[in-house]
Amino acid sequence: MVERPSRRTGRPPSTVHGRTVPERLLDTARALFAEKGFEGASVQDVVAAAGVTKGAMYHYFSSKDDLLYEIYARVLRMQMERLEKVAAQELPVEERVHAAAADVVATTIENLASTTIFFRSLHQLSEQKQKEVRRERRRYHETFRAMVVEGQQAGVFRGDVSAELAVDYFFGSVHHLPMWWKPRGRLSGVEVGRSFADLFVSGLVQR
Repeated sequence: MVERPSRRTGRPPSTVHGRTVPERLLDTARALFAEKGFEGASVQDVVAAAGVTKGAMYHYFSSKDDLLYEIYARVLRMQMERLEKVAAQELPVEERVHAAAADVVATTIENLASTTIFFRSLHQLSEQKQKEVRRERRRYHETFRAMVVEGQQAGVFRGDVSAELAVDYFFGSVHHLPMWWKPRGRLSGVEVGRSFADLFVSGLVQR
């Protein structure tokens, strides 16, 4: 396998028409993967549509796999940062869980193209990349679940329901969003998030 240059460190990436080269490549790759499928879109297709050279692409991304991985990874990093901020707030645990549940739904819908494309093609990534994704997703899951456990220990949430099962049930619904949510639907992403959070927390609260 041909070794590619590692990603640049130091000065910020150069820009083309107001966007950095990595941003242009990722946005272009996402559009082409949606249109042609991951296998159907070549590196040449991506760089030509992005208006950059192959050398510029390999300066930031080692392969087409790397582009696919980063399309989703940047969404997951953003969601993780937001979850950690919510979890650290000095608010009642039920409010923090509600805020976190609403946020993950809203941000998933906001980035639905990226998540849909990624999971459609996840099996085509290297085993190492798949492990990295699973590790980061698990970290998000554990941070979210820890708040549910905190609520149970405080007597705010029901103790007769497994926190792991409750969180798996909730995220199963989140992962199903691409199957039915439409941009021109009756409810916005924020409204769907609020409704999901209402249902989730109401099922946990001690009666």
